[in-house]
Amino acid sequence: MAFPVMLRSLRHRNYRLWAVADFVSITGTWMQNLALNWLILSITGSATSMGLGLVMQTLPTVLLGPWGGVLADRLPTRWVVASGQVVKAVLSVLLAFLALSEPSGVGLLYAISLATGVTTALTAPALGRFGSEVVGPDDLSNGIALGSVLSSAARILGMGLAGAAIPLFGVPAVFFADGASFLAVLVALSFMRKREFFPLPPSAPGERGIVAGFRYVLREPRLLIMFGLAFVLGSLGRNYQVTMAAMSDGPLGAGASGYGVLSVVLAVGTVLGGVFAASRGRLPMRLLLAAATVCALVQTLSGAAPNLLLFAAAILPIGAAAVVLDTTVSTRTQLDSPGHLRGRVISAQGVVGAASGAVGGPALGALCDTLGARTALMLAGALCLTTTAAAAYGLDRVRRARAAAAERAPAATGAAVPQPVPALTAAET
Repeated sequence: MAFPVMLRSLRHRNYRLWAVADFVSITGTWMQNLALNWLILSITGSATSMGLGLVMQTLPTVLLGPWGGVLADRLPTRWVVASGQVVKAVLSVLLAFLALSEPSGVGLLYAISLATGVTTALTAPALGRFGSEVVGPDDLSNGIALGSVLSSAARILGMGLAGAAIPLFGVPAVFFADGASFLAVLVALSFMRKREFFPLPPSAPGERGIVAGFRYVLREPRLLIMFGLAFVLGSLGRNYQVTMAAMSDGPLGAGASGYGVLSVVLAVGTVLGGVFAASRGRLPMRLLLAAATVCALVQTLSGAAPNLLLFAAAILPIGAAAVVLDTTVSTRTQLDSPGHLRGRVISAQGVVGAASGAVGGPALGALCDTLGARTALMLAGALCLTTTAAAAYGLDRVRRARAAAAERAPAATGAAVPQPVPALTAAET
């Protein structure tokens, strides 16, 4: 069966099964997130308490992510993925029964949130590595981009279903539905054909620990520059929930309804960005820099938007460029790292993402409270733009140094000088 270029990953049967199952599972996860936030808020009446529940789910990734990478590189990825889905399904059912008991406190809810976060931290690198095995290196960038589109669509659907289901059926029903959604992944795994996988090599006996992963990342300047750029843009340029709320409630005077409109526009932008990334044959470093420039520049300009319409017009390309940036980072992280270290490199990327969110939310909130939403957006955008320029300069220096080293090596032995390897050509940088 022939597939358009944008859908070329779907020619792999295992990927088709994975895409459908992942869509169902992500939809259930967002239903649970909304229901859990609502339950905590209804018990405590405190937005701070609700935010603490979110921290419980994200903090383990920062602390335990490297161990998840070790597990991904040492154990069969299908086993790790399946185990994680089973644990999360059990935790969702526990949440459902806890909600049925009408708790008066949130201690157990926090405990289950923390357990969910630990499970995510230990299995997320395996999920990333498994994605490489169901689609193969030639279609990996397309698979990641299509995954971004499906993830955005599942997020919108999950929040919409939860918003409708909570008043009709109650919070426990939403938790039960989330528990059932994990079964989709288990069923998909059972129907996948082993002969159609693209297996990655396991970690070598002398490179099975966390240190080996850190050592590899630290000696790869391209990875360090890319992760550094992702951290700055993820912290100061990507916490839109904070800046959109501050602008809507403050200078734009649009209130909660305006914030809802901006959230929808952002979601539409992420879908458009995913479609663009999926239509690309490959995702070179120069596309990463272009997307980062768009995010930073438009964010800087958005601070001067006089009304909701123009601010929404700025949010749309920011959302699209952000997904292109994320997809490119994920693709380069996987394709440019050796298979036996893939899980640990993916875990390093996950730690960077989690840390940027944890740092950026409070930082942007403090800037908005101190300097005002407009000034905060402009200042943060300018810092992101400066960081992007520094990253472009650093990547160019790395490319030139490696090209020069490649020319000197054969010249020393009298051999013919080869052309630079594809990974270091201008098209890739």
